[in-house]
Amino acid sequence: AEVVQNSDVLFLSLPTSDVALSLVGQLCPHFKPSQIVVDTTTGDPQQMVAVGESLAKLGVSYVEATVAGSSAQVTAGEVALLLGGDAEVVESVKPLLAAIASKHFHLGPVGAASRFKLVHNLVLGLHRAVLAEGLVFAESLGFDQGATLEILKQTPAQSVVMETKGRRMVERDYGLQARLSQHLKDVRLILAEAERAGTNTPLSQVHKELLEQAEALGFGDADNSAIVEAFRHPRTEDL
Repeated sequence: AEVVQNSDVLFLSLPTSDVALSLVGQLCPHFKPSQIVVDTTTGDPQQMVAVGESLAKLGVSYVEATVAGSSAQVTAGEVALLLGGDAEVVESVKPLLAAIASKHFHLGPVGAASRFKLVHNLVLGLHRAVLAEGLVFAESLGFDQGATLEILKQTPAQSVVMETKGRRMVERDYGLQARLSQHLKDVRLILAEAERAGTNTPLSQVHKELLEQAEALGFGDADNSAIVEAFRHPRTEDL
């Protein structure tokens, strides 16, 4: 409450949109008109709209600023931000956003940024899963995973994910950048939003099952590069 009462601009970065909605509800008595809330939470787009609506009733502006990048990239000021909200309000907070972001994209009103973040996370997460499957496949054919990774980086198969997660997969170094269980939450949101939109997302369904498998193996709190363990330890029914 003290933070809210003494801030002109308040940043939120919470695990889920359920938490964001609950927190804003609890803090409603402490907000004041003309404040701005910038929310970096990746959540259900409908709930993010609900957060914005509840704040609007108090005269508080709400900006979605979903993050495309890791915590390390935030620290270095190198992430891309996906923005949703009133254009004038978004413009007013850009000097603050520049502290953590090298680029930003205003996608429309509140809800748009959360929807686009799901698009981003769908593609990025599947890149990780594809790399994990490819490395394990290469090893099964008699190739060294490290050597495979270095060769792939120099071919048309190359992707940024190879730089950020490839070595981690090869060395089983799952020191935390972004939790696997957090991405599983995102994939479930992707599937729910796809169902609402009537979109066919079969790869994301498989992705969810792989993440659940890795989580069951004990890697939920590990870095999301640990999805490779779902390929190293296939379920009996998959054999």
